[in-house]
Amino acid sequence: MTVGVLFGGPSPEHDISILTGLLALRELHQGRGAAVGIYWSTTGSFFQVAATTEAEAFLEGVPKGAAELSLRAGADGGFYSSGGRLSKERRLELDVVVMATHGGPGEDGTIQATLDLAGVPYSGPSVAGAAIGMDKWVFSTLVTRAGLPSLPRALLTRDTTELGFGAPYILKPRFGGSSIGIDVVADLATAKARLVTNVHLSRGCVVEPFRSDLTDVQIAVRTYPTVQLSAIEKPIRRSETAEILDYRDKYVGGEGMVSAPRELPAQLAPGQADAVQAAARRIVDVALVRGVARIDFLANDSELYVNEVNTIPGSLSKHLFVEPPLAFSQLLSDLTAEALERPAHRYSAAGADGLVLRSAGSISSKLA
Repeated sequence: MTVGVLFGGPSPEHDISILTGLLALRELHQGRGAAVGIYWSTTGSFFQVAATTEAEAFLEGVPKGAAELSLRAGADGGFYSSGGRLSKERRLELDVVVMATHGGPGEDGTIQATLDLAGVPYSGPSVAGAAIGMDKWVFSTLVTRAGLPSLPRALLTRDTTELGFGAPYILKPRFGGSSIGIDVVADLATAKARLVTNVHLSRGCVVEPFRSDLTDVQIAVRTYPTVQLSAIEKPIRRSETAEILDYRDKYVGGEGMVSAPRELPAQLAPGQADAVQAAARRIVDVALVRGVARIDFLANDSELYVNEVNTIPGSLSKHLFVEPPLAFSQLLSDLTAEALERPAHRYSAAGADGLVLRSAGSISSKLA
């Protein structure tokens, strides 16, 4: 079996996606079958890269020796090599693609929809699941309607005059990752000013009360062959004075989320582990989770709130599956099996039988 690993993309989380992709690519390369690296550049182009490529090769952009690819939709869709003056273009014969794309069009349903149209099986969320997970407003609305505990969350615009809860506030990009673009402010006027100065909030902003007494608690879930939960972790901030768990806490350490400081398994208040697990299982259905996802909570000794879902988590959350231990090779094998056995989407033309067209009459008559 030939497995492609897609990573990178025009996203603020481009660099983290490279790390996740290279980890998966190297693991697959060292195992059975063929592994093909597909790098998605910050400008939106695709390139085939060697399975042994290192992270530093991407410091200047596209690695040396990379071959440009195109992605086509349709009956013969897929990734194609461009060919040269004396050679024809060639379709990459991929059985499945493992998605290692974080943020932006790699995690909001854009690339998933393109792969559906191209007929390429892929791991991770469907178009709908990706869109739900990326939209913090939609996700929190679904969580609340499902009866799960969540902090109050509001949309923030230039016309907002009140929020329904008090300051200080934490601002988050409506369509963004879990750490980039996050801002803590003291009042509504400052919050609205950030809409202009914070580029990550340009497509939308959600705001909720900032609770310094709450800490991050995370659990991963995978949906194949059956729904399985990971151990629960409590990420540790590198600085005791930090207001939030930021980008550096999570990713700056060499291997993305794998090397971030953490308490694993997390020491929680009595009953909280059961509550986290129950909520995670419910979110699988509520948010259409597929593949591997990480669900983030906020907690103190007496309170627990659902925060967000990461539909393609850093390092594919391989470091969290320790109870029982799960080899990264098995995690990847199950992701590819799910992609092939349970496709994210199958289009249907049922009902397109020509009945409406036969009775339509002329188009000119409808314009009169």
